Amino acid sequence: MPQVIFIMTDTQRKDMVGCYADTGLRTPALDRLASEGVRFEHAYTCQPVCGPARAALFTGTYPHLNGGWANSLAPGGNVRTLGQRVADHGIPAAYIGKWHLDGSDYFGLGHAAPGWDPACWYDMRNYLEELTPEERVASRSPALNRDPNLTADFTYGRRCSDRAIRYLEQHAGDDFLLVLSYDEPHHPFICPRPFSEMYRDYRFPKRPNVWDTLADKPAHHRAWAGAAVDSDRDAFQIVHPDYFGCNSFVDDEIGRVLAAVDRCAPGALVIHTSDHGDLLGSHCLGNKGPAMYEEVVNMPFIVRWPGHAPAGVVSHALVSHIDVTPTILDV
Repeated sequence: MPQVIFIMTDTQRKDMVGCYADTGLRTPALDRLASEGVRFEHAYTCQPVCGPARAALFTGTYPHLNGGWANSLAPGGNVRTLGQRVADHGIPAAYIGKWHLDGSDYFGLGHAAPGWDPACWYDMRNYLEELTPEERVASRSPALNRDPNLTADFTYGRRCSDRAIRYLEQHAGDDFLLVLSYDEPHHPFICPRPFSEMYRDYRFPKRPNVWDTLADKPAHHRAWAGAAVDSDRDAFQIVHPDYFGCNSFVDDEIGRVLAAVDRCAPGALVIHTSDHGDLLGSHCLGNKGPAMYEEVVNMPFIVRWPGHAPAGVVSHALVSHIDVTPTILDV
């Protein structure tokens, strides 16, 4: 019975997942998934920007060929997605979460892309439409994390998880492809307590390339860095409690979903990855963009498939997001 569950996060660096690096960040759900499957050390995104990364992931074609080479640029109308190809073979394809491939804004259009089950579709536009105008504004600022009344139920991540869990419960005996695409831990890093307070006094460890002044690097890298190249890199500290708290929060949500997988689809193929990372001050740069440094392109990639993939294995094979769609189609 082909059951595939593809779980992705947004802006999750590989060393923000505990099984990859002991940085002090807590990700017990993904750590457990890795212990039960294969953890790949050399997995790479095709382009370290949200939209283009997804254009490769969900079409199996490179962004410079499919048309989705920048955010808010949709792949061409003649480019078929994984959902369309799976649905063509009579297997339901459900997509819950951030899509970012319809050529609109960051939030989406609020209706299912071709091939994906409209009854299950839930993008960020759908989430905004559930909120009041005041809640929409509040939902876009990390300041919301200081509100003691903030609960997980308000967050996009919790609402996506709840829908995924319901889907698994309703389709336990069926063939299906389920994609669960979290926006977290991407900005605005919304997460309830205790996650929002978990890393208030925490400093993320600096890599040696934090001291790279970009003297021998492309001019656009130096322009991107700006005044950071002249800053005191010894004094520089990586302090981002909302981002790191949201990283642990989304791991907790993934844990809820994995518990439902264990109950309802224990033999399913489960894949986890993220679209890109964050430079966090490496090479005097922040965020992600036109650079292929390891911090933004080397991704977490974990596969669990009982009876097919061994447990507790670390693979050093080269893996590319370009192969996700054809691999799932093979399954």
